[in-house]
Amino acid sequence: MALPRCGTDDSDSRAAGAWPARRRRRTAQHGGRWYKRHLTYRVVNWPPYLPQHEVRRAVRAAFELWSNVSSLLFWEAQQGPADIRLTFFHGDHNDGLNNAFDGPGGALAHAFFPRRGEAHFDSAERWSLRSGKGRNLFIVVAHEVGHTLGLQHSPVKSALMSPYYKKLSKDFVLSWDDILAVQNLYGKPSKGSAIQLPGKVFTHFQDWNTDIYGRDQQQRSLSTYYCHSFFDAITADGDHNLYIFKGSHYWVVSASGNASDPRPLQPRWPGLPASIDACAWSQLSGKFYFFKGGRCWRYAGSQLEAGFPRKCSALGLPRHPDTALYFQQLRRLVLFKGPKYFVLGEDPLGVEPYYPRSLRDWAGLPAGTAGALTHRDGSVYFFRDEQYWKFDQAKLRVVATGKWATQLAWMGCWDANSEQVLF
Repeated sequence: MALPRCGTDDSDSRAAGAWPARRRRRTAQHGGRWYKRHLTYRVVNWPPYLPQHEVRRAVRAAFELWSNVSSLLFWEAQQGPADIRLTFFHGDHNDGLNNAFDGPGGALAHAFFPRRGEAHFDSAERWSLRSGKGRNLFIVVAHEVGHTLGLQHSPVKSALMSPYYKKLSKDFVLSWDDILAVQNLYGKPSKGSAIQLPGKVFTHFQDWNTDIYGRDQQQRSLSTYYCHSFFDAITADGDHNLYIFKGSHYWVVSASGNASDPRPLQPRWPGLPASIDACAWSQLSGKFYFFKGGRCWRYAGSQLEAGFPRKCSALGLPRHPDTALYFQQLRRLVLFKGPKYFVLGEDPLGVEPYYPRSLRDWAGLPAGTAGALTHRDGSVYFFRDEQYWKFDQAKLRVVATGKWATQLAWMGCWDANSEQVLF
């Protein structure tokens, strides 16, 4: 028990604890998964005696280790909310006495499976960013990040996700068991093959050159960051401007297809939380509707209307809706949730009689879309991950599908001058 080990439990409770003596087949088990492919992370506080800039590099590399071999992408949030939070604690930290940190040696860290998104580290441990000196923070962070993504411990001794932390060597940090486990949850990289780097690349972070790691990812511009990953919600206003939401930021794409830089939500819509579930702009009222969890927000311009946010679940609206849309044929808002859809009146806000109805009314549309809008060509476009579905309002069915970033020039990811995608 004195060996450096992970304190995360593989049980379905998703809470930290001791490593069980026996486990079932790896491929059949995981600790849940995130419903999106782009995640934010934040280092809440810092280990003593280590330079913050070196710790930040090590943490970024730990996240990129997983994004290089899967469809996941990560973005650091240096303040405010984040999907995954890394925190250093001493002793008992309200996770239960069985999970109190015990100083140097023993359990160095533990994490929670999705969607709690927390990883805790023993601040009293002798952390280091040098090979062979102290406990290597990079390896421990990379292991615990695996748990926050939903990976359980691996029975493979050489795996990063083994319950006992591995040491850096000339071998790859991730074993094939690790790669298959994360790809089983989130799929393969969206472009190209998985990138693997040997452990010796990460042995001296104080001398670490960012140019040797993740060249392709570093070339990605934040100005069109949503093009490389996935967004939380999307809508369009009366001037055919698109509003694309991700985390605590949004982008505006003009009718000409030019995308703005990312903008923070709060100045535009004060009081709106990050990572919304769905959004729709109403052609009837000219107002923005936002949905998250069991609550909804309505803004006239940047002004939150009186009585909002409301507990919309009390009105019969679904919690955590997948998609919101203003549907011109009905002159109503439509919320999609799983295999059903709800039609909403705006004043007063509530579900219309005889709803919800089956998604089969929208022939060819899959469940679980992440956003929708009515385009100026008269079609309704639905989005999920990298895919889009074009819905014909006259035929009342899906008539086309494809990949939005490379096939829909008006999404702001296509350079008309060079006739190339922007990434």
